[in-house]
Amino acid sequence: QVQLVESGGGLVQAGGSLRLSCVGSGSIFSINAMGWFRQAPGKQRELVAGITSGGSTKYRDSVKGRFTISRDNAKNTVFLQMNSLKPEDTGVYYCNRLLALDGPAWGSWGQGTQVTVSS
Repeated sequence: QVQLVESGGGLVQAGGSLRLSCVGSGSIFSINAMGWFRQAPGKQRELVAGITSGGSTKYRDSVKGRFTISRDNAKNTVFLQMNSLKPEDTGVYYCNRLLALDGPAWGSWGQGTQVTVSS
């Protein structure tokens, strides 16, 4: 079973940047599409960005031009570079495998990493 560990969150002012990392265990990591999700307080978890095993990407409209998803299959790691952060980007960010580039997710969730953007 693949285990996922997210890191890199924190408190940042609006306009700042953060880089999230997700490390997965297991040899099948590199063949899966992967995605970053976020869950704001009182809201449902939503897909923010996805990347295929070959590197094709897709983004939620609200983060296009500000977030970049990438992966290093040799290190079983998926990244999310977040620039020009806004208060509405606040939430717990999770990574997971994707059945398709625009979701849904499948597999167990990790503990997530908290991102807080102050205005």
